[in-house]
Amino acid sequence: MTRTVPGDRRFRGAPAGARDAGRFRRLLGVLRDGLYRPLAEDDDRVAYWVRHVRYGVLLSEISAVAVLVYTLFTETPGRHHPLLLGAAALVVLTCPALLLLPLADMMRDSRGPTMFYLWTLATTVVVLFGTWLDGGAASPLDALLFLTLTYMAVAYPPHGVVAMGAAMMGGYVALFGMSGLTTSAAFFVAVMGAFTLICTMASANSWAAHERQVQLITTQRTLAATDPLTGIPNRRTLIERLPLAVEAAASGRRTVVCAVDLDGFKAVNDRDGHAAGDALLKAVASVLGAAVRETDTVARLGGDEFAVLADVSDAFSGEMLAERLRQAIALVGARGGVTASIGVAEIVPGEDVADLMHRADAAMYRAKAAGGDRFALPHA
Repeated sequence: MTRTVPGDRRFRGAPAGARDAGRFRRLLGVLRDGLYRPLAEDDDRVAYWVRHVRYGVLLSEISAVAVLVYTLFTETPGRHHPLLLGAAALVVLTCPALLLLPLADMMRDSRGPTMFYLWTLATTVVVLFGTWLDGGAASPLDALLFLTLTYMAVAYPPHGVVAMGAAMMGGYVALFGMSGLTTSAAFFVAVMGAFTLICTMASANSWAAHERQVQLITTQRTLAATDPLTGIPNRRTLIERLPLAVEAAASGRRTVVCAVDLDGFKAVNDRDGHAAGDALLKAVASVLGAAVRETDTVARLGGDEFAVLADVSDAFSGEMLAERLRQAIALVGARGGVTASIGVAEIVPGEDVADLMHRADAAMYRAKAAGGDRFALPHA
């Protein structure tokens, strides 16, 4: 027996260099996905990120004004320093320009994360430059890096927090540790590392909570649109899709609604019990779904009533579809003596949904009154 070694099958037997290259590419892919995970899939999330940008601009303005006041009125090496004053004034004047960007569109693609990362890196450069002008590691201006990192932790993905925190620490060491880190500078770097870890955990918890909320909302929407017994769409979903079909009819698209009511279903419940009846309803839902295309809709309206919304053509008419549905139900319900009465109504452009359903129901009742196990069309 051959013993296989765990690992990626694509690289088994490949040269070591190829395996290393494959692992490196996978690592880059993981980093890319972590740094550029989608920020927003819906309007609510887009609005959240746009507000986050506005708060960031406000925070930058307040911080820059504080630096101006500090530079003008504090006895430090940076007092009245023209470059320090100019950097703070530049932030005050240019940062609001971010609000002129198409933020709502940017938050839906990679431009959103890119903007945040570039913004953070630019802030880091300005803060480190100001710290250097104000005497280096002894200046209190480097505390603004903690403010920036806190802003990131509120909404940035964990990978982004780690990357930006590492960039801040790397820039600080490169600027103030080239000739050897002082005790205060080393302490600052250690605290920044610990703070980055805390912010990363906060970010991970925030994103996990958001993902759980999205999953919960998705589940609730699915439950609200699905029949709990058969797992197919319910009446609500069908009614929501009918107006779209009516609109499409105006452009020449042919669509029919088939109202399906089971014949003899009550006898199954009375004779074999409700469990058998439920099993039959599931089987009917399954064969109806198999009889139409994936783009068509099969819905359970309630009880033993179903409806089918399907596109038709000259080559495959609504009558042909109804006959296929009838045969499928007759086959699956043969053991219990269950058949179907089907009413077929083709959608008319501009038709009211209630009138459409009434025409399909009226045709179905005509089929049932004629003995069942057949389909009928509305009266002319």
